[in-house]
Amino acid sequence: MQFDARAAKLLLPKQHITIDGHPGLRLEASMTRRTWTYRYRSPIDDRMRQVKIGYWPSMSLPAAIVAWEELRKQRDSGVDVASEKRTARAEVIKKAEEKKTVLKGDVRTVRQVCTYYYEGHIKQNRNIKGQKEIKRTFDTMIGAIGNEVAAELTRSQAFDLIKSYADIPVQAGILRRELGAAWDYCLDAGKLPETAPNWWRLILRGKLKSKGRTIKGKQLGVVKRTLSPDEAGQLIRWLPNFSPVVADILTLYLWTASRGAEIVVMEGREIIEESSGLWWTIPKRKTKNAKRDDATDHRVPLLGRAAVIVRRRKEAYGDGYLFPSYSELGHVEQKIASVAVWNHQPYCESRPEYERPRLTVTHWAPHDLRRTSRTFLASLGCPGDVGEVIIGHMLEGDKGTYDRHTYDKERQIWIKRLSTYLEKLAVRR
Repeated sequence: MQFDARAAKLLLPKQHITIDGHPGLRLEASMTRRTWTYRYRSPIDDRMRQVKIGYWPSMSLPAAIVAWEELRKQRDSGVDVASEKRTARAEVIKKAEEKKTVLKGDVRTVRQVCTYYYEGHIKQNRNIKGQKEIKRTFDTMIGAIGNEVAAELTRSQAFDLIKSYADIPVQAGILRRELGAAWDYCLDAGKLPETAPNWWRLILRGKLKSKGRTIKGKQLGVVKRTLSPDEAGQLIRWLPNFSPVVADILTLYLWTASRGAEIVVMEGREIIEESSGLWWTIPKRKTKNAKRDDATDHRVPLLGRAAVIVRRRKEAYGDGYLFPSYSELGHVEQKIASVAVWNHQPYCESRPEYERPRLTVTHWAPHDLRRTSRTFLASLGCPGDVGEVIIGHMLEGDKGTYDRHTYDKERQIWIKRLSTYLEKLAVRR
């Protein structure tokens, strides 16, 4: 049925309504609440399962549909989302008990060092995305060495662990860096004896170099990809083949030259209709310059397709996240775009049974669109300082120190020219 707020309010306990065009999405009533749920048949054992999405009316129908779409994709990919959620909840309880044990007693093993560092430092000083990444790194990469006595760890053991990930040097470097920081933290806190060496700071220094992308076993090297005008036009015309969320994110990459990490956390309250036009003001804490004392909020003029997308999403989601998600973060992750782009590349062999349209413009990732727009700005004659300000880079040297101009007028002029140029590419054949 079509969703009707009055009918939802009148639901009796144990009654529910379904939503046309969204199989499995239901609004169920209890004595005190109206709950959005996703009911589906498990891909594992073919039994009916149900997972809670959120409560109405605090979660609107559009937000429930976004969450339902993500859960349905997971189910279609073979994931039993209800079972996964139960497992995750059990893991949270287990980790909480481990945390209590570690913080009450001495830090002894490598894994306890990591846990103490994570609980005492990471959770207080990193954003949620960063916390999840460090936790994932420790959980998946430490392996059997996690049970070794930290103070007795040898240099060769540390070397062997990091060397085992040499094929993924960026991730190996992150693991080495965070283990080194964990050792320092525990040494400072007196949780490790002062004589315990921090081998992570000494091994493989400067020797973990990225080899760039590898596709189908072929090493492509470190490539800074920029789309040509013809490729950009093809891609713009191809965007409707992506899901609406991904198409909107990729469009904003092109029309604003913003970072993906900033786009996915865009909030309606950051969008203001000013006398000069529509503006998106990104708080300093959300930018890459968050730790720079001289940094300020980043201002982005929204014109053309970017303005259309943001107005539409602000109307749907209000002052909250404009790319909402039923997750701990509250918004979709940046990787949703990169995963979608990869899945549509003609050389992607993931889930071969899943038929999907294949991109005609290949060997690119979402961040390359930001680089492409910056290149287009330069080709249109945009002054270098203005171009750097538009993409959120801080001016360096004396310019950064003495030039306090906001460049708002210049941002609008050149983003408008970029928008006009992109529209011309979109219709060029």
